[in-house]
Amino acid sequence: MGSKMKLKLAIQKSGRLHEDSIKLLKECGIDISNGANKLKTEATNFPLEVFFLRDDDIPQYVEDAVADIGIVGENVVYEKNKSVELVEKLGFAPCRLSLAVSRGENYRDVKYLEGKKIATSYPSLVQKYLDEHKINAEIHEISGSVEIAPGIGLADAICDLVSSGSTLLTNGLKEVETILNSQAILIRNKKLSDPHQQLLNKLLFRIQAVKKARNNKYVLLNAPNDKLKEIISLLPGMKSPTVLPLADEGWSSVHSVLSEDEFWDKIEQLKAAGAQGILVVPIEKMVI
Repeated sequence: MGSKMKLKLAIQKSGRLHEDSIKLLKECGIDISNGANKLKTEATNFPLEVFFLRDDDIPQYVEDAVADIGIVGENVVYEKNKSVELVEKLGFAPCRLSLAVSRGENYRDVKYLEGKKIATSYPSLVQKYLDEHKINAEIHEISGSVEIAPGIGLADAICDLVSSGSTLLTNGLKEVETILNSQAILIRNKKLSDPHQQLLNKLLFRIQAVKKARNNKYVLLNAPNDKLKEIISLLPGMKSPTVLPLADEGWSSVHSVLSEDEFWDKIEQLKAAGAQGILVVPIEKMVI
């Protein structure tokens, strides 16, 4: 008997994206055991096999079809430049690939880098950026602790991933240019078979429901009937708000969904329009 076909997913073994990738799978209702030092595991309730790999290796594994799909940072995909396809931006692990120089330097624009030495773990992306700006600079490829390079005289500038900027600050550096904004993305092998693509579509359906839920809140409020029209006009909802009469005459309960982006502005407007007892509830899944 042949074993049942599974979708093979590569995720980071440890580090920035590992925990968020595991969390996403769990939010998608997929149970996987995540034992320490495991190289691979299988989901118990979805046809999925998960490989735990080094971040930098994931695009290669997906290109070679060792893994069908992978969760990886955009920065890694563009740096490695493997033949893979972006399926979905996942909305977690946001960061940026930025150039930084010593805080005391008088940096005005990118021309400052002409003839300078730049230390980075992303030589391809840096070279592409320099070429686009017609800058000649020397790139020193180093892995790890890039931010110490200017302090020890190895380089005049660095290019590294920045999340909060605190590491740059600690090392006496200032961010001067952003080369790339990055987040976690789902990639796939370009020659995925139809059965594997069908499994990917099922996974994608769950991921998109989780993403929509993250970006929206369920809102319940009480509204005086004479203000109902104005209050409803402030609530886009998925189609239109649900309105139910309350036991108190002249009042209704209004239920709707608000996106995270406009949430606080809308709540202020609703209060000003006469809404009371506003309850905000997180949404676990959202299927439209």
